[in-house]
Amino acid sequence: MKMVRFAAITGLLAMLPAWAQAAELNGASLGVAWAIPFAGLLLSIALMPLLAPNFWHHHFGKVTAAWALAFLMPLVLFYGMGAAVANFVHALLAEYLPFVILLTALYVVAGGIYIRGSLTGTPLLNTAILAIGAVLASFMGTTGASMLLIRPLIRANAHRSKVVHIVVFFIFIVSNAGGSLTPLGDPPLFLGFLKGVDFSWTLLHIWPQALFLVGVLLAMFFVLDTWLCKNDSNQLPVAQSAQAREAIGFDGKLNFVWLAVVVGLVLLSGMWKSDVVFTIAGTEVGLPGVVRDVGLIAVAVLSLLLTPQSVHASNQFGWGPMQEVAKLFAGIFLTIIPVIAMLKAGVDGPFGAVVRAVTNPDGTPNVAMYFWATGALSSFLDNAPTYLVFFNTAGGDPAVLMTALAPTLVAISAGAVFMGANSYIGNAPNLMVKAIAEDRGVAMPSFFGYMLWSVGILVPLFVVMTFIWF
Repeated sequence: MKMVRFAAITGLLAMLPAWAQAAELNGASLGVAWAIPFAGLLLSIALMPLLAPNFWHHHFGKVTAAWALAFLMPLVLFYGMGAAVANFVHALLAEYLPFVILLTALYVVAGGIYIRGSLTGTPLLNTAILAIGAVLASFMGTTGASMLLIRPLIRANAHRSKVVHIVVFFIFIVSNAGGSLTPLGDPPLFLGFLKGVDFSWTLLHIWPQALFLVGVLLAMFFVLDTWLCKNDSNQLPVAQSAQAREAIGFDGKLNFVWLAVVVGLVLLSGMWKSDVVFTIAGTEVGLPGVVRDVGLIAVAVLSLLLTPQSVHASNQFGWGPMQEVAKLFAGIFLTIIPVIAMLKAGVDGPFGAVVRAVTNPDGTPNVAMYFWATGALSSFLDNAPTYLVFFNTAGGDPAVLMTALAPTLVAISAGAVFMGANSYIGNAPNLMVKAIAEDRGVAMPSFFGYMLWSVGILVPLFVVMTFIWF
């Protein structure tokens, strides 16, 4: 049996160069029906937790796999095994694995840091935690900052009866807007970095919009939290607040070192230029990317091995949120393949109307439409693959997008990162934070209930930003 498997694997590897010839799908020849698996998966993420919560909780991985097969099987049937393997390998090696490896490393490292001490959730303290989280998010990722701070924030406000707004604003600020300044901050920016956007480009070009959005949200939160705190019937007893307090400190401090290594590995992969390239089924994988991903895996393993179990226990660290994100994104990165191909076809493709909507009559990009189109889709289609869609719609050339079309790339980046906060499925940490909050007894709003918050608070701010910058 081992010899049979070895012969089969050898045969498959031998066929990879031939299969690579069929790697690129011609989007102009595809019909809109090819987007059904992608749309079906995203609708499943949005609706099934509401309509069939128990089924979704136990079988979301199977649902995701079913939609992925709904794309791959017709691809094999109509375009052959070569196209299916080549596109699968490209999505796996060029996009999904780098994305999920970075996300996992940040999740593990942040889960190994426990903030201990007596924290009392006053409006000033809560606002300060959100502000710190916004800064940390761009350097340890929205996932890392969210996982580091959401638990102590909920713990600090355990005495209050009204805490939903705290978690909602946490998602707005820490899980989304705060991660807009570096590729480490938010998944779409990291995908842009993988496509060739300079590491420092976002910091230099998006800081005014980020400062405005985060600053206004912090001010709104402080006013709202102050009012709710004064009218909260479940205040912390005076006798309890006067008791001896434990000093603030950190357990699992070694993970700060691992966090610095993660940042260094990502920076290294962006600055290190190497001619060593591995080609697998038509997908080129450069040596810097391989070193980065192997290093990130090593960091995650070392963090797990060297972090005391008591720290993980205090943080109630578990793999559930990460498994959910990894499974869902595997399906998203596969089913989005034909969507990107059709958008790449421009006005000649099935989605020509979308391309024309973001293009002025003279052929130049409509910056405001790029901001809103990217943002609107990021709200429901997850912001990482949506960024890729409009990055490619705008031409997909990082050198041009960073210079001549810089306003367009700013609009795409800001739309993807900022409007990822519009729904629970807009950005991976949103679901993680929601799951952790509910696990700790916070009655989080439903999918559409959360959107009442985002439409009422975020959308008016995006309108203002459009008039100022886009």
